[in-house]
Amino acid sequence: MAISVEYVAKETANNLRRNILMSSAAVLCVAVSLALVGMALLLKQGVANATIQWRNGVDLSIYMKVDPPATASQIQAVQTQLSQMPEVKSFYYVDQPHAFTEFKKMFINEPAFTETVTAKDLPPSFRVVPRHAELIDQIGAHFNNVEGVGQVAYAAKEVHSLLKITRILQLGLLFFAIVLLLSASLLILNTIRMAIFARRREVGVMKLVGATNWFIRIPFMIEGMVQGLVGALVAFVFVYSLRGVLHNLVGHSQSSNFLGPLVVSSRDALGTGLAIIFVGAAVGAVGSAVAVTRFLDV
Repeated sequence: MAISVEYVAKETANNLRRNILMSSAAVLCVAVSLALVGMALLLKQGVANATIQWRNGVDLSIYMKVDPPATASQIQAVQTQLSQMPEVKSFYYVDQPHAFTEFKKMFINEPAFTETVTAKDLPPSFRVVPRHAELIDQIGAHFNNVEGVGQVAYAAKEVHSLLKITRILQLGLLFFAIVLLLSASLLILNTIRMAIFARRREVGVMKLVGATNWFIRIPFMIEGMVQGLVGALVAFVFVYSLRGVLHNLVGHSQSSNFLGPLVVSSRDALGTGLAIIFVGAAVGAVGSAVAVTRFLDV
């Protein structure tokens, strides 16, 4: 039998209308399943964005000597080395007056302590931001024995903990998203199979009158694709709206500087939405094709 576009469209519309309850159940299943997958993917993207920002905030301080004070040539030598190191993303010099200003801000509630310290007691320093947080040890080790350098300070344990935690979070969320996607696919497949099981006699009659397997299968595949597409669109609207709500909440939160990177951009949310729409349509079509196969052997 030849398959016409008009027949497929008409048959798909009739099937959806006659089986509105099962179609609604399939759409709801797709929407809930893919909404969970979408949220997991957005959370993973948020952690990845936050990781980049947190890593960019990692820096180290190269303190010059105070007693005896580092000479101008020694300070210039350190500056030259920093400017020539490919591992260094950026750096700036903090002289003694600036260091004293920072010191007073840090201990503003302890005037007795700040009154005993002068600008000459504080060492000038270079604040260095590495290109990657993993390079901070390498940069620090390079200046440990340089003339005029008193101390190289950075939170080594904290940096290593940050790298470890963010790596675990990203892998964990990726695994969670994959498990959810597989679970969603199985759940969608089972829902579609139940819908087709209710129409197994219809499939059998079509086989008896000479319909080919693909003649029977294609309308079911289109029907499943429509169900998956509608469910994915519902999931996309939910996930995108949730992203907007979280963005507004974080924007008015006192922790916005810390939590802000976890909220993904509209572009990231749109990309994730397009991905789940494609997955929903594909899973619906493939699920229908697989589900109807068992009823084709009459």
